[in-house]
Amino acid sequence: MAVAQRREAGVTIKQIAEDFGICETCLQTWLRKAEIEAGSRPGTTAAESAELRDLRKRNRVLEPENEVLRRAAAYLSQANVPGKGCYPLASELAADGIPVTVSCRVLKLARQPCDRWLARLSRFLCESVLAHG
Repeated sequence: MAVAQRREAGVTIKQIAEDFGICETCLQTWLRKAEIEAGSRPGTTAAESAELRDLRKRNRVLEPENEVLRRAAAYLSQANVPGKGCYPLASELAADGIPVTVSCRVLKLARQPCDRWLARLSRFLCESVLAHG
């Protein structure tokens, strides 16, 4: 690639690619990536792409956890309302495709819950995990 970057006037990329036995478009792609990495051309560097990939992965993990917490807060704020069932939160979360294991982890249901509603929810979620894996 250094040969192509420091080529003399009149020497084409095609000639250099043929000399090295590679495709011309391949060499052009390498040169474009090198220019982006050097900052002489606009574009996303390899480090930025890796960071973006990691952030998107983290976002995929955090979004369902945030939803569990949001719904748990709403559920627990209405827990003393007469006529409410014990497990609507777990049912809603499961219906929306949020794994029960995520709910258990986010709500930290492995610890001893101090509230009777949390105790029931914990029991239900743990039974669901055992039943559904």
